Amino acid sequence: MDFSSFCTSLGTSFLIFFVLMILFAILQSKPGNNVVYYPNRILKGLEPFEGGVKTRNPFSWIKEAFSSSEQDVIAVSGVDTAVYFVFQSTVFSILVICGIILLPVLLPIAITAAGGKKTQTTSKGTFNELDQLSMGNITAKSTRLWAFFIACYWVSLVSLFLLWKAYKHVTWLRSEAFKTPDLKPEQFAIVVRDIPPVPEGQTRKEQVDSYFRAIYPETFYRSMIITDNKKVNKIWEELEGFKKKLIRAETVFADSKTTAKPEGTRPTNKTGWLGLIGKKVDSIEYYNEKINELVAKLESEQKITLKEKQQNAAIIFFSNRVVAASAAQSLHAQTVDKWSVFGAPEPCQLLWPNLKIKYFEREVRQYVVYFIVALAILFYMIPITFVSAFTTLKNLVKILPFLKPIVKLATLRTILEAYLPQLALIIFLALLPKLLMFLSRLEGIPTESHVARAAAGKYFYFTVLNVFIGVTLGGTLFKTFKQIQNKPKDIVPVLAASLPGNATFFLTFVALKFFVGYGLELSRLVPLIIFHLKRKYVCKTEAEVKEAWAPGDLSYATRIPSDMLIVTIVLCYSVIAPLIIPFGALYFGLGWLVLRNQALKVYVPAYESYGRMWPHINNRILASLILYQITMFGYFGVQKFYYAPLLIPLPILSLLFGFVCAKRFYPSFENQALEVAAAEVKEVPNMELIFRSFIPPSLSSEKIDDDQFEDARSEVSRQTSFV
Repeated sequence: MDFSSFCTSLGTSFLIFFVLMILFAILQSKPGNNVVYYPNRILKGLEPFEGGVKTRNPFSWIKEAFSSSEQDVIAVSGVDTAVYFVFQSTVFSILVICGIILLPVLLPIAITAAGGKKTQTTSKGTFNELDQLSMGNITAKSTRLWAFFIACYWVSLVSLFLLWKAYKHVTWLRSEAFKTPDLKPEQFAIVVRDIPPVPEGQTRKEQVDSYFRAIYPETFYRSMIITDNKKVNKIWEELEGFKKKLIRAETVFADSKTTAKPEGTRPTNKTGWLGLIGKKVDSIEYYNEKINELVAKLESEQKITLKEKQQNAAIIFFSNRVVAASAAQSLHAQTVDKWSVFGAPEPCQLLWPNLKIKYFEREVRQYVVYFIVALAILFYMIPITFVSAFTTLKNLVKILPFLKPIVKLATLRTILEAYLPQLALIIFLALLPKLLMFLSRLEGIPTESHVARAAAGKYFYFTVLNVFIGVTLGGTLFKTFKQIQNKPKDIVPVLAASLPGNATFFLTFVALKFFVGYGLELSRLVPLIIFHLKRKYVCKTEAEVKEAWAPGDLSYATRIPSDMLIVTIVLCYSVIAPLIIPFGALYFGLGWLVLRNQALKVYVPAYESYGRMWPHINNRILASLILYQITMFGYFGVQKFYYAPLLIPLPILSLLFGFVCAKRFYPSFENQALEVAAAEVKEVPNMELIFRSFIPPSLSSEKIDDDQFEDARSEVSRQTSFV
């Protein structure tokens, strides 16, 4: 990429961002768009605008985002969201502090380097201006390399210091959230799996109750046996679907009544596949018949499920949350494959089908999934690497000679060089999340938040190995493949030598992500268009309209790994090409601002794990830091800097830091501290409401006796009031 392509990419990205900002300023002030730009506030019964002011400065959202406190974020969007902003602000601080030193020190040293043969280039020789501002302008064995060497230590020490402060802060946030006097049903329950076979002469319910009553005679309240609800859930979902269709049909019928035709037109539909074939019937009568039929069928299946489909798992309720916290981290049986327990999550988080999976089956599933992910990374790397190689115009013309006349057009060439590789990369990454979420569920993970963390971890390795390393090697794929194949141990020096040549690619990639990505995020152009199309052509009832503008959550499973890719890129290039640091700081600074607004006004959390994801975030940043330290060691070797071995303590220090954090902080994330659980609650808990908050909708029925419910619950769960 030459200088003109680089400027074109930056200029166009900024122009797109500016246009999207103007669109946001105009569209968010229209009353008809409130449900798209302020759904969080509307769902909480608040006015869309602060203070109920309808006319205001279109850019006042910036002031509101800056003035909001951490407690405001927690009150509106939960602890998980506050922890995500701790991550953003920590990385932003790392880059700003590093940039304050690196930019004024390294850039003059690089640009004033004495003439001579350069060993490296940051732009494959096409962007001399960037070459002069980077480590590539320093000749081999030069004493100026000492400045870059010291910079490696500066970046590492600043990162570790700020990560330590962040870990302490998140630990405090988590404990404060648990200490609140508000009752949380999950704090009075644990989940037990791997229950042994039922002894002769006992029921599953009697077996579980007698076991836990013997251990906790004073605080054991009752148990809820997990059942296989696959069939009852299917009937319940079908019933709910017909109820929605009935409301829609009645609304259509009511709207058809006019002064000219007061009797209206009764809606009809066909009973066959997708309503396209089959007998034509009156919709209202047909849906009423189906509802009556399914209600009877559901009641029958509920009784069968509760009595005959009990599984080897249960939820145990205690009248004291200290005892529940203690039980969740205690070994109840002498072998790990019997009576294994963990603290109950929010009722809406439990993945009921996975609770029945036995211990050793879970272990096997985990390793099988890891193997599948490893294969996926390996084979996914092939197309990404080839795309990276092919989207280099020079390689593209070699492989497809007929493109030569097209590429010669200056304007088209500039646009292709500016956007083609980055867009190809973003499209590839968009295909991953659903696959990784599916694989994480396949492991037998029992909660939604744990699935999100597991998927985020897999996505992180995908992005680092396939995007960062794949693109880095991909630009020189045809030259380096045989070298790596013949000498696998050369992967570090080959990666280090390839890093500088892709600096401009990653500079424009980061710029595209924060200008266009956050511009689209703030403007919510796509959700806005989809909402208005649905409201005009699809929605007939209030429930359908509400479903059309439902905002969703922040999607940590994909958002955090995407941010981690930027962390990896910026860290690895922070010393080689310091000019990338302002781009990284802009990404996280602008991201903090835009997503702060979205968290306060748009997104609604799907669950709350009280910052449980932070240890994983910390470890991923450490992994990026260690990759940076290793590649810098290799790059100093390429530059023939004989003091490069003095960098060896850095990855050792990073590993030691991770070990200390795991020992000092992680236990309080894995289990709730008893001193935290011992905090006073504002009133005596209503244990019956806590118990019923775990009952899934498909098993909730006023016609079923309480005694029948005491044996089961299953796949779907909802969070209800319990005070």
